[in-house]
Amino acid sequence: MTSLPPVNTLSHLPEDEITQVLDLLFEPSPPLHALSLPVLRSTVFPTYDTLVIAVNAQLAALAQSDDPQDVEKLSEILCSHPRLGEKKVESEQSRAEQAQLQQGAEKEKEQLAALNREYEEKFPGLRYVVFVNGRARPVIMENMRARIDRGDIKAERHEAIQAMCDIALDRASKMQK
Repeated sequence: MTSLPPVNTLSHLPEDEITQVLDLLFEPSPPLHALSLPVLRSTVFPTYDTLVIAVNAQLAALAQSDDPQDVEKLSEILCSHPRLGEKKVESEQSRAEQAQLQQGAEKEKEQLAALNREYEEKFPGLRYVVFVNGRARPVIMENMRARIDRGDIKAERHEAIQAMCDIALDRASKMQK
């Protein structure tokens, strides 16, 4: 696994190295780069946790906005995470985190794919994001079903942001030198 540079050095690193840190923590996302690079270049963070909290606040501000461009930007950032259970996952971190979702009966894999489709139909422009953290596929699918049935797109945006940040915190704890 790749390691992260000391967090207090980020503001002095070249832009491409800061971008790589964002990609490792949150998944590659040009809209997230555009949103967060200015803050990462101008702020010395004491910990990766505080960096993730700062990004969480930026994403929450987008979620609160009534500007369609902000909503679009947030959707692009959230959709940088791969669909749960997809066979082709680009990010090494996501591949490892979702490994247990690839195991099990073919019927469960099909159910997960159907839930992904239903979720994305219910919440256009969003992708289901959850902190898997070793939870079994049936538990994840139960959560997905509950979130679809709730039908609240604003709550979904906030849950997806929180999940994305929980994932980033977990990744940071595992990748620090």
